[in-house]
Amino acid sequence: MKKVFLFVFLSVVLVSCKTTQLASNAKASKGVKVEEIVKGHNDNFKEFSTLSIRTDLKYQDVKNKQSISADIRIKKDEIIWINIKFLGFPVAKALITPEKVSYYEKVNGTYFEGDYILLSNWLGTELDFQKAQNLLLGKVLTEISKEEYVSEIVNNMYQLSEKKQNNIQKQYTFEAGRFLLKQEIIKQLSDNKNLEINYVSHTLVDDTVFPKEMSIKASQKNEVSIDIEYKKVDINPELTFPFSIPDDYEQVEIKQQ
Repeated sequence: MKKVFLFVFLSVVLVSCKTTQLASNAKASKGVKVEEIVKGHNDNFKEFSTLSIRTDLKYQDVKNKQSISADIRIKKDEIIWINIKFLGFPVAKALITPEKVSYYEKVNGTYFEGDYILLSNWLGTELDFQKAQNLLLGKVLTEISKEEYVSEIVNNMYQLSEKKQNNIQKQYTFEAGRFLLKQEIIKQLSDNKNLEINYVSHTLVDDTVFPKEMSIKASQKNEVSIDIEYKKVDINPELTFPFSIPDDYEQVEIKQQ
């Protein structure tokens, strides 16, 4: 269960019940440059101070299969707070800041506090607060430079790949209408690690684009997958971020796979 809680609070995304699902019949054009795709993608993201989110999730690895829900609160660039529930009852809580990652779970009375290094190794790609926040918003994890990437059209979508083949290979796929991110693949060849994020659909909430359905697969020795259905998001509500690890909980280490 520890890995379930850990993966959930790293991977959760959002949507609203008052939404308009986005669909595009636009056709990809060969004349569109890398910088135009990146600018079009970034233009989808509006400024906000806080977000309140509700989601349903399905988690699966070689040993576990769980259906859970999570309430998420975000204070932009400062805090990601997650309350994980099973059958409606709180079972774990997480707090992510630019400095560290913390969580505790009630089933076994354990907690974890640490930096992003071990979590990055476990997920198979370098992770920090900004990347975690971008993942939740449906935004590319890292910046894309026109000098380092080449564009091609695959299945009527724009696929950006790095020109130079390094140990870490990144590939991004965007739909042709609003340049919404559809797929993100990061491979670490030397360690045989693979992270694949698929944004199945998107939705419009108060003129702001968010993911609607999302799936994540992280592969190393084994594969972990999570499917997320986004239920509700409120933009700029007043929020609190209560988080206190009980004194009698036992600190645990999370071993690399």
